[in-house]
Amino acid sequence: MRTILMFAAIAVVALAKPAFADGSGDPTAVKSEDGKYMDKDGNPTYKVAPDGTVDWYTYSGYRRYHSECHVCHGPDGMGSSYAPALKDSLKTMSYADFLGVVASGRKNVTSSQDNVMPAFGDNPNVSCYMDDIYVYLRARANDAVGRVRPAKHEDKSDAAKKAEDACMGH
Repeated sequence: MRTILMFAAIAVVALAKPAFADGSGDPTAVKSEDGKYMDKDGNPTYKVAPDGTVDWYTYSGYRRYHSECHVCHGPDGMGSSYAPALKDSLKTMSYADFLGVVASGRKNVTSSQDNVMPAFGDNPNVSCYMDDIYVYLRARANDAVGRVRPAKHEDKSDAAKKAEDACMGH
């Protein structure tokens, strides 16, 4: 039942947001709701203060990326011999497409290689943090954060704590 609810939530988010051809677009944060930043099109985005402090979701995305994604996609989204550089992919991939690929997976077969992205829609360690991972990779795609763990971050908001608890079933 929880898996069905996660897929439903992912579908609602993907359908509620318009799909834009250019996922990076203008990443400037123009709106904030409970510590979560959005760009002018309503897509999740990052916020980095002049002193280098990142928003909570960028920091969380860094942590989640390095716990679940870096094994295939390389350190800091730079890619590997068998998985693409997500730092580059987020320059052209829409938010909705990102959610779809992460939730449902993807298979790219050519005469020279067979690349398979497994579906993570039923893995709460990924599905509950897809926005966070997207925000971190968007920051990497726009060179807003470097290849190291952000030294400073905003505090986790009460809304983020509640959403995490609800998604993880706590």
